[in-house]
Amino acid sequence: MGFYQRHVFFCCNQRAPGEACCNNHGSKDLRDYCKDRVKALKLNGHGKVRINSAGCLDRCDQGPCIVVYPEGVWYTYVDKEDIDEIVEEHLVNGRVVERLRI
Repeated sequence: MGFYQRHVFFCCNQRAPGEACCNNHGSKDLRDYCKDRVKALKLNGHGKVRINSAGCLDRCDQGPCIVVYPEGVWYTYVDKEDIDEIVEEHLVNGRVVERLRI
């Protein structure tokens, strides 16, 4: 195992006005929300889960996205409820959330 059991990257890229990008969908706010949820569940830290910002992950046409490593699972999301489901199902229970998978 690496330093973290799972590493989650939120695309927080901001493109020029009129161009599709994850930050147009509130990705920074939802990244912060996810970080808070992971901390509240005591999932953060060495050997556990790390939530990070990323630059462009080049999937803007599929909505805001995150990728979870080491599995390499890509998700899109709309709101806090989607983030809660990813945290509970994938980060806590190790089950991929197929309905949000890209």
